[in-house]
Amino acid sequence: MSTQTVNTQNGTPELALHAVPAKTIYASKKILVLGATSGIAEATCRIWAAKGASLFLVARNADKLAAVAADLKTRGAHYVDTAVADLDDTSTHPELLAHAVNSLTGLDVAYLAHGVLGDQAQAEADFGTAEQILHTNFTAPVSLLTWLANYCVQRHSGVLAVISSVAGDRGRKSNYVYGSSKAGLSAFLGGLRNRVDREGVTVLTIKPGPTKTAMTSSMPGSEKFADVNAVAKSIVAAVDAKKDTLYVPGKWALIMFVLTHIPETIFKKTNT
Repeated sequence: MSTQTVNTQNGTPELALHAVPAKTIYASKKILVLGATSGIAEATCRIWAAKGASLFLVARNADKLAAVAADLKTRGAHYVDTAVADLDDTSTHPELLAHAVNSLTGLDVAYLAHGVLGDQAQAEADFGTAEQILHTNFTAPVSLLTWLANYCVQRHSGVLAVISSVAGDRGRKSNYVYGSSKAGLSAFLGGLRNRVDREGVTVLTIKPGPTKTAMTSSMPGSEKFADVNAVAKSIVAAVDAKKDTLYVPGKWALIMFVLTHIPETIFKKTNT
């Protein structure tokens, strides 16, 4: 992949949203998806493809990425391009993102679904494991978002939609390494939102509860997790509405409100 110069001064005007069919509106939408082979990202992309959006997909697994791209083309995507990349390697981010924007000839939405659950027990015993979880879920997204935010600010438009987690709202013994990485990400997104909102850029923090995907299929009680297609539908609606925060399913806003207000003297005795 060769380095390409991005002219951040030239943007494509968005179509008026009144009295225009969804397929027509989305024909102009240029969406970058980072971590495109994750379960939630793939389900979201299927909705965008059916609406006729243009998509640039980035993931690590070449075979799976190619399969996802082919599927999205058959579902009606206006344009699909891909790049195989290890998003943990932050040194490659500027070239990768410039290439993606040039391929799409602009950018309306950047959707970050890059992350790992990690192994809590192993992370408790080995700092190297904990460090890798923190790098993947926090450091790498910060690198990507810094470039993307600066690009969008220069255009005075764009939506940065980022998957965090309800696990970041309060540290719990069962997943505090993963949760802390998502807490840091949510805090970063809050500060970034405060910085760029006045520049016409939306930062959407997506906080899913447990969702049925390939990554969670082996977890206890996974049969009760949220349907991934319903979660994806909510994400698409939140991106369109340019929301700041999305708890999905919505019940998690109340659950986490209660959980975060339990006094520490009581909470530390719970087994969660």
